[in-house]
Amino acid sequence: MHASNRRTLPLAVAMASVSAALAFAAQDPAVKDAPKADAPKADAPTQDAAPAEAPAQDGSPKSKVIEGPISVYTWAPPDSAKQVDAKDIDLKKVFEDLGPVSTRWYQHVITLSNPWFEGRAPGLRGNDLAAEYLEFWMKDAGLEAAFPVPGDDGVTPKDGPWKSYMQKFSLTGGAPKVETAALAAAGSDREKGKDFAVLGISGNAKVEAPVTFVGYGIAKGEGGYSSFEEGADLKGRIAMVFRYEPLDDRGRSKWASRRFSEFAAMTPKVDALVERGAAGIILVAPPGARDGKTALEDVSTSRWGRPLDIPVVQVSAEVAEAILKAGAPDQGTLMDWRTKADEGTVKTVALGDGSKVSLETKLSSGGTPTQNVGGVLRGKGSLADEWLVVGAHFDHVGYGYFGTSPQYTGQVHPGADDNASGSGAMLCVAQAMADIYGGKDAPKDARSILFLGFTAEESGLRGSRWFVEHPTIPGDKITMMINMDMVGRLRSDDLSVGGMNSGKGMIDILRPVFERSGLTIHADPSGRGPSDHASFYGVGVPVTFIYTGNHDIYHTPKDKGYTLNPEGAAKIVALAADMATTMATRPEKLEFQSDGGKTADRGYAAVRLGVMPSMSDDDRTPGMPKGVLVDGVSAETSAADAGITKGDVLVSWDGEAIETTGAMMTKLRSHKPGDVVKVKLWRGGKDVEVDVTLRAAKPKE
Repeated sequence: MHASNRRTLPLAVAMASVSAALAFAAQDPAVKDAPKADAPKADAPTQDAAPAEAPAQDGSPKSKVIEGPISVYTWAPPDSAKQVDAKDIDLKKVFEDLGPVSTRWYQHVITLSNPWFEGRAPGLRGNDLAAEYLEFWMKDAGLEAAFPVPGDDGVTPKDGPWKSYMQKFSLTGGAPKVETAALAAAGSDREKGKDFAVLGISGNAKVEAPVTFVGYGIAKGEGGYSSFEEGADLKGRIAMVFRYEPLDDRGRSKWASRRFSEFAAMTPKVDALVERGAAGIILVAPPGARDGKTALEDVSTSRWGRPLDIPVVQVSAEVAEAILKAGAPDQGTLMDWRTKADEGTVKTVALGDGSKVSLETKLSSGGTPTQNVGGVLRGKGSLADEWLVVGAHFDHVGYGYFGTSPQYTGQVHPGADDNASGSGAMLCVAQAMADIYGGKDAPKDARSILFLGFTAEESGLRGSRWFVEHPTIPGDKITMMINMDMVGRLRSDDLSVGGMNSGKGMIDILRPVFERSGLTIHADPSGRGPSDHASFYGVGVPVTFIYTGNHDIYHTPKDKGYTLNPEGAAKIVALAADMATTMATRPEKLEFQSDGGKTADRGYAAVRLGVMPSMSDDDRTPGMPKGVLVDGVSAETSAADAGITKGDVLVSWDGEAIETTGAMMTKLRSHKPGDVVKVKLWRGGKDVEVDVTLRAAKPKE
C-alpha cells in the first residue's frame, strides 16, 4: 500500500483498504455481492436516444448508457429507497454489509456536514477546518503536497517547490472591514462589540436623529398584519426594528410551526425601512425569542443584500431599552414593547427627542482569505509528466446568508450532499488510486493525478476559477478533469455523467467503463454547468461531471448526512476510480473539443450576448450600481464586438433598467440576429453607452 505516512485513527483502524470495493479492479465480492434495495428498480426516464444496454455477466446488474442532454437544475432519478424503521436497524451490521468504502465515505460526509463546520462558507472558521480535514486525509493516502508555500501576502505563488497542500488566495469583495463605528444613545457613548455592532449592509454615513420604533418592520404579514401605519414616513428618523416576527407567550413564532416563516427575513424589512426614508436603522433581538439569535451579528454574517447609503447597527437589549425609556418613559420595558408588537397593537411610534441617537459608520471593502486544497499522486513511466485532475468542492453556504431562501437565513446549512458527498468521494478515490499505483499490479505507465478540493464554488466557482487562472500544472498537459458534485443520493442506480462532448471520442472511451458499472448512466454531452468542471472546460480541458440529481432539500438546512445513500456512494467511487484508471493509463492524451450547440435547447434566446454574469455579490464593490456584473466575455460574441469587458456592469438595455441576469435574458429573447441595441455600462465609476449588434446563438447540431 502506497501510504508511507499513514496515521492511525479509531475508525481508520476498523476500515481495510478501499480497493476491496473497486469491482473494476478486482471484482471483489464486498461490492459485487453488496445487498441491494428491496424496492424494484424504477424504469429510466424516457430519452430520445435508445439506451445502450450491456449484457449481464456472472449475475452482475445490467448497465445502461443513455446518451442525451439533461438539465442539472431539474434532473433527478426516481427514488426507490425503502423506508426502514429505526428500531430494526443493527448499525454495526449495516456498515459491515456496506463495506469499507461506504463506511469511510460516510465518515467523511458526517464529519464535514457536522454543524461544528458552520456550513463551510469561505470566511468562516469551519471552511478553514474543512480544508485542514482534506489535507489530513490526503496525507493519509500518501499524496504529496501540490502547491508552493504561500508568500508574505498570504497568497500562494504559481512557482516554487511544492511544500504546501493549500493554495491560498483572497476572495475579492468579501466581508467588509469596519473602519469607523460610533454610537451615542441615552446620554452615553456605547462600546463597539459589547453594546452594538456595525452590520454588513451598513453604508458610510453619519447621522444624528430621534428614533421611531417600527416593531418587526414587516410591511405585510399573515392575516393582514403590518408594522406600519398607512403612509408612515421615516424621513429624518432612525428606525428601531425587532428581528424575526410576532412571537407567542412562549417566545415562539406565531406564524411557523418550527423556527420562523419567510416574514422573518431581514432583506424585505430593510427594504421597507429604506422605502419609507429611514435615515438609519437600529436592529434589536426581541427578548425571549426561543429560536432566534440574541448575540450581536458581525459584518460577515449580516450582508442581507447590497450595502445601503445609511448606517445600520445592531444593539444589545440593554441599549435598546435605554433608548426606548429615554424617548417614551411611561411605555414600559423592552418586553412590553415586544408584547405590543406581537399583538399588532403598536406600529410606528415616533419617540420623543430624548431618544435622539448619534450614529457613524464607515466600512471598507475587504477580502476573504480562503484556500483550495490539493494533493499529488505521482505518475509512472512515459506518462508521468501528463496529468489527470479529480476534484470536488468542499465549501457550502454557511449560515444561509447567500444561496438559499430567506426563511433559512441564519441557520446552519450542513451541505451533506452539496458537497460533503463529493469531497468524501474524492478522498475515497484518492485512496483507491494510491492503492492501485502502489500495488503489485501497478501500471508501468500512468499519468500523475492532482486531487483538488475547491473552495468558494457556491460563491461563483471562484476556487476552481482561481486555480485555472493561477495553475501550478500546465493546462495543455491535463488529459481530463473529473468533477464530483452532489453524488450522495443515488436513486434507482441512475447517475448523470456530463461532459461527453468535451473530449474527442470520450463517450466511446468511457462506454466500457459505464457498462461494467452496473449503473444506468445518463451521458450528457455538455461540458458546461453550475459546478467546478465548467472552469476547466472554459480553458480548454476535457471534463466529466458526476451527479446524482437534484432534490427538495437542496440548499436547505435539511441537507444532512443521514439522508444520503452510502451503498450508492461506493458504486460511484468505484466508477470514478475506474474512469480515473482508464484516463490515467491510456497512451493517448484526450483532445479537447467544444461541445458546440449539442446541448439541449432549454428555452434560451435566438441571439447570444456572450457575457458570463457574476454569480456572487462578493464580486461587487461599494458604490457599484444595480445591474448585471460581467465576470467574463467570450471571444467572437456580440459583447466582445462591442468592447464589453470583465468588471463592467450592464445597467440598462435600450433605456430600460436590467438589474438581474433574468431581466437580461428576457431582453435577449425579444431580439433576432442583427438587431442593434444600446447598452448602458457602468465602468470604473463612469457611465458608458455602447451599441451591441446581436449575433445568432449557435444552433444545435
